[in-house]
Amino acid sequence: MKNKRPNIVIFNPDEYRGDVLSHIGNPAAVTPNLDNMVKHDGVSFSNAFCQNPVCTPSRCSFMSGWYPHVRGHRTMYNMMGLDEPVLLKRLKDNGYFVWWGGKNDLIPGDASVEPYCDIRYRLKKPIRSDLHRLKDWRGDPEGDNYYSFYAGKLNTDGEDRYYDSDWANIEGAIDFIHNAPAGKPFCINLALSYPHPPYAVEEPWYSMIDREKLPLRIPTPEGWIGKPSMLKGIHERQNLKNWTEEQWTDLRATYYGMCARIDYQLGLVIDALKKTGQYDNTAIFFFSDHGDFAGDYGLVEKNQNSFEDVLTRVPFVIKPPKWIEVVPGVRDTLVELVDFVATVEELIGMEPDYTHFGKSLIPVIIGEINDHRDAVFCEGGRMHGERHCMEFESSSSQNPEGLYWPRVNLQSSEGPEHTKAIMCRTKDYKYVKRFYEKDELYDLKNDPQELHNIIYDPRMKEILFSLKERLLDFYMSTCDVVPHKTDRR
Repeated sequence: MKNKRPNIVIFNPDEYRGDVLSHIGNPAAVTPNLDNMVKHDGVSFSNAFCQNPVCTPSRCSFMSGWYPHVRGHRTMYNMMGLDEPVLLKRLKDNGYFVWWGGKNDLIPGDASVEPYCDIRYRLKKPIRSDLHRLKDWRGDPEGDNYYSFYAGKLNTDGEDRYYDSDWANIEGAIDFIHNAPAGKPFCINLALSYPHPPYAVEEPWYSMIDREKLPLRIPTPEGWIGKPSMLKGIHERQNLKNWTEEQWTDLRATYYGMCARIDYQLGLVIDALKKTGQYDNTAIFFFSDHGDFAGDYGLVEKNQNSFEDVLTRVPFVIKPPKWIEVVPGVRDTLVELVDFVATVEELIGMEPDYTHFGKSLIPVIIGEINDHRDAVFCEGGRMHGERHCMEFESSSSQNPEGLYWPRVNLQSSEGPEHTKAIMCRTKDYKYVKRFYEKDELYDLKNDPQELHNIIYDPRMKEILFSLKERLLDFYMSTCDVVPHKTDRR
């Protein structure tokens, strides 16, 4: 294996929930390309979890193998510095030709991309308006759609698609595949925007989802008893309390349609790899940075310091190169996105020159082992007084016209809402340690929707103690990274 260096495709949609996959049993999901890959030559990890439930901290984590607390990557505005390990840079330094298209949310916007890639793809022709910049679809600021993120069916004005940045970057990646430079392996990093809200998609994907097959929506917790105050505050501000189930169904079906469009675009990339004879020699990694409420709990979008499975569980599908004897199918072992870096390292024979916390998934992919981790972790929020972590830089922070105002404005409160918190999740239980307000404990076998916080149930005393011990072990083993290069005394 060490003498072979496969091409690498990182297909990375934004805000794609881990349950919107047909091959794991969701009857409403339309994901034929992912399903086909998992059936024939890939593995889907149905219990994969991100390490932070918003974009930048999660990307910093899965591109380095570090947890967010290791170097303080806990906000949308604390990105990876040039002195920190980023997989794209490491691949380029190790002889890969790196093509990067789509989102950043990883390195500072004013930093040079030259160390990280050979090509930072720039769009070749005009694209349609980003709904973040338009306001008409939101309606009256006093209405119940203003903070819903719901825009519905996109008008293509007679074109066959709504040509946005995702379509443009898919075209760019396909063109690169057909014209990749000879003599060295390539890495394509496709960081797409869908299905990140606003919830909107064109035909045929808008009408593609059978609304009768959507799983039941997780209800709004009664009085938000036992749940974090941040969620209660967002719920009150988003003003969706009077939405009908029909409205929620349309929103959810639109989100599923966005996911179906992502699957279709993945199929286009796969076709290009096959047409150019490079599919067998390419490792494909499909995963998202975090999930989305998409109507569950009566909420939309996401939150930085709560850890419901709809936010923290993500799709993670890996198709290795042909010389890896993969046992295709779905694995239910617990995995983390930090495992991405370690898996790439083993595939290409790259030794890390720094300490990280990922564990290669190759032994699971080839069927050598079934259990990978006994627990997974996700973290977010801040301590009181950490004003630099309140994200005042966001245009929604102090402006009620901002789409994200219900959440981001609460992050500037010195109340309990934006408390620092961490999740320790096993297959059967989830424990959340919080500053400033009540901890959480859920019995996932009997309460998979995480509606009943049993933190004070005396019958759970031993379970709670074991999870706290596991969390302490986690912090002790990941609290720092000692540089491999020592200093002269």
